[in-house]
Amino acid sequence: MKEQLKEFCKTLNIEYIGIAPPGPYYEFEKIWKNKIEKGHVCGFEEMDIEKRVYPEITLPGVKSVIVCLFPYFVGHKEEANISKYTFGRDYHIIAREKLEKIAEFLVDKIEGFKYKVFSDTGPLADRYLAHQAGLGFFGINGHIITDKYGSYVFIGYILNNYPFEPDKPQDRTCYQCFTCVKKCPGCAVLGDFTIDPLRCKSYITQKKRELSERDIEILKKHKLVWGCDVCQDVCPHNKKVAETILDEFKEDLKFNIDYEELMSISNKEFIRRYRDRAYSWQGKAVITRNYEIIKNMYDEDKD
Repeated sequence: MKEQLKEFCKTLNIEYIGIAPPGPYYEFEKIWKNKIEKGHVCGFEEMDIEKRVYPEITLPGVKSVIVCLFPYFVGHKEEANISKYTFGRDYHIIAREKLEKIAEFLVDKIEGFKYKVFSDTGPLADRYLAHQAGLGFFGINGHIITDKYGSYVFIGYILNNYPFEPDKPQDRTCYQCFTCVKKCPGCAVLGDFTIDPLRCKSYITQKKRELSERDIEILKKHKLVWGCDVCQDVCPHNKKVAETILDEFKEDLKFNIDYEELMSISNKEFIRRYRDRAYSWQGKAVITRNYEIIKNMYDEDKD
């Protein structure tokens, strides 16, 4: 059944598919509790520790976790003012569509097949699952890294009640050159395979609450008004990586959010126009705020 699953995934252009065990994830529990103790959480994560450790809570009878990677790299765009992961349609939508197709295939093949699909919105730790499924290795910056696509990959998973044989985690790490530690705009990469998300520029660009002076200084470090690619772009594992073979991430690309357009439309119209983009979920106001902080900084430099 596992081989049939992999063959079907090839028809969807999914090259990276692995199986993680169904838990409990006691190793991850220690890692997560340590992060909480240090205050290295931002609130976007699932905060119920039990749900993060015991997949059985989310899907009673779970026996394995199918994990897939979705590469999205389409090249470096100097003119971009948004992160690479947002160039195409919202990855949540694309990954979920493909995962649902996989699940439907398995429903037809396996009697009584039960499942739940997640793409960055589930209770489990996506990167931990990808590592457990043997799909990549950890970088100092906390990203999962692959040989073909580097760390430019999205992660999705399917909790299910079929006992697929788990894959083995890769016994390796990144080069540990510490370039990402040195170059991170907010000094968020701590050098021990953990990050402080509250100092991460990507998080700050998505933060709705009032920004602190530190947040504003971090925001000004480069021109992206949504997200941050620095720790990935400087990573030697991301040099000469392949571009995605997934058509969904190569179509209808948009590299810029235009300030004049933002100012000329309502939030409702912004959501209507960009509801299929990963940067739309916090609305127009957050991006406008970021834009104005960065724009003012560049204006001051010109003066």
